[in-house]
Amino acid sequence: MSTATENPSTISKSELTMKSSFYPTTNIRRKWWKESVVYQIYPRSFQDSNGDGIGDIRGILQRLDYIKNLGADIIWICPIFKSANDDNGYDISDYQDIMDVFGTMEDVDELIKQVHNRNMRIIFDLVLNHTSDEHPWFIESRSSLTNPKRDWYIWRDGKPGGLRPNNWESIFNGSAWEYDKETDQYYLHLFSRKMPDLNWECPELRQELYKMTRWWLDRGVDGFRIDAISHIKKKPGLPDLPNPKQLEFVSSFDYHMNVEGIEEFLTEFKRETYGGRDVVTVGEANGVDADQAVDWVDEKDGKFNMIFQFEVTNLWDKTLSTLN
Repeated sequence: MSTATENPSTISKSELTMKSSFYPTTNIRRKWWKESVVYQIYPRSFQDSNGDGIGDIRGILQRLDYIKNLGADIIWICPIFKSANDDNGYDISDYQDIMDVFGTMEDVDELIKQVHNRNMRIIFDLVLNHTSDEHPWFIESRSSLTNPKRDWYIWRDGKPGGLRPNNWESIFNGSAWEYDKETDQYYLHLFSRKMPDLNWECPELRQELYKMTRWWLDRGVDGFRIDAISHIKKKPGLPDLPNPKQLEFVSSFDYHMNVEGIEEFLTEFKRETYGGRDVVTVGEANGVDADQAVDWVDEKDGKFNMIFQFEVTNLWDKTLSTLN
């Protein structure tokens, strides 16, 4: 899922030149992912192996030699985890299983094995900002105010008069809050109402996400493209946004996109999961400007190897504005 309206670019510190300082090439360590060609696959429309009209893992297996012959070094698989499919698989209902239409976990293990047998690598899309509302975690969380997983998601009382907790607009339009009549509270969803946001302020939730990430790495996955990761930190207190135009809902990016303090979450995530492993990570970094991008992909202390950085999509508009 892209949180921008145009296609992003992928950058790494070894290539980034927007910052004033110069990075000598002698200090840049050679890494396999820096010289790799990545082939992205949207499984549903790639190759159908059983005639049901839906692409699947077995279909990808049939095409591995074709992909290898194209010169690809890394295969990036778009979402295959169990999902309610409200947003093309980016609404995950089980992080440790895959959609039935794509096959079985045995098929996934065979795919990882066969990719490696061809001296290629494989990375998965990973969504950590939110889950599906059909995920067992959320089903438990919404079951009662005192459920142990209540704090795994972001719940708030409404304001007096039946108003929502704040005036934030969802990225998918409308309010970012959905009322749950069973517990008389609202839950936050920056995207679809069927994609409740995870509460990264909850240490127990974070550890469960780290455990799951390590589980996939131990299974042989060579890294991740991490979706919407710049949205995991929300402005403390979840305050209303300024609203001089008296809109019903206000664009809320400034209060949940690359918010101060996110570095602590990202540093911990790296340390607890892929730090020290020979894998590749790509963060979807909406709201991270060129100067901040340098820190996100720093050779030593960066959070990711690469990021999708969206500022470049506005360069043409800025150029036209300057010329005019």
